[in-house]
Amino acid sequence: MRRIEYDRYGGPELMHLAAFSPPPLRGHAVRIKVAAASVNPFDWKLREGELKLFTGKSFPRGMGSDFCGIVQAVGPKVTRFKAGDEVVGTTTPKVSGAFAEIVTTKERLLVRKPASLSSSEAAVLPIPGVTAWLALVEKANVGRGQTVFINGALGSVGRAATAIAHARGASVAGRIGAHSLAEGAAEGLSPVLDYANPIPADLKGAFDVVFDCNGSLTPEEGDFLLKPGGMVIDINLTGEKFVRALLSKRRKLVFFNGKAATLEKVVAFAAEGHLSLPVGVTVGLEDAIPLIAAMEKGKRQQGKAVIQFPGSTLREVRTDQEVR
Repeated sequence: MRRIEYDRYGGPELMHLAAFSPPPLRGHAVRIKVAAASVNPFDWKLREGELKLFTGKSFPRGMGSDFCGIVQAVGPKVTRFKAGDEVVGTTTPKVSGAFAEIVTTKERLLVRKPASLSSSEAAVLPIPGVTAWLALVEKANVGRGQTVFINGALGSVGRAATAIAHARGASVAGRIGAHSLAEGAAEGLSPVLDYANPIPADLKGAFDVVFDCNGSLTPEEGDFLLKPGGMVIDINLTGEKFVRALLSKRRKLVFFNGKAATLEKVVAFAAEGHLSLPVGVTVGLEDAIPLIAAMEKGKRQQGKAVIQFPGSTLREVRTDQEVR
């Protein structure tokens, strides 16, 4: 079996393809033949060592978190899945390894893939979809008639958040790059703001929820946009933001978890047609390393980057985004 791995924490030059042997299946472990894996910034942040106090010093380490595939074998305590089941899920940060022909993960991080979703459509959901769901549904309980401001509304988490807020009856405004203003309007954002311009004065106190997906919203901007009794939610942890969240009930931090209970809601939401994250580029495992390196250096993709594995029996849908 082959995977993308690295032998120490550091930059993109450390990524390489290597043969590996999947670990023995114990307890609630599940081994999956990967059909598609989605690239997230979280993956290279792990490789850079941002969570090394948690992920440890055991090398080599595989890269990749979100995936879709077919169960190959299960551990002795697994009760929800069997060989041949089509699943979508993620890995623990300590283990990772989804950029591989075979991945091993925990039963609690997997859900069944609906037949209506292709492997690529499913693989892009876990981190962006669950993060947005935790923020807007479980933390803010966004509902009909409310107003939501999303900073970074056309990133993967921002797109998921926009879809979730709209489906729950909220109106959504967003801030994005100047080159994407028309696309933002087409996605139903109103108003659509440019990162480069100051926030208009007439938006003072206009929003029930301010969700910073991009990390560039200043505390002053968040306070300016927020209604009395509203909530600012952030997914980009810094020391300052952590302290502010401790000191203020108006500020919340959200951290991704791949628990099946939440992922199942997100996947069902997508299967019902409420959430679709565009796939911008699809590559094979052999071409994935230069793509990931380019993304780390700031190359913009029109949609999610997906690593596709040949030989999958899962249904594939070729979308407009995939052929751009």
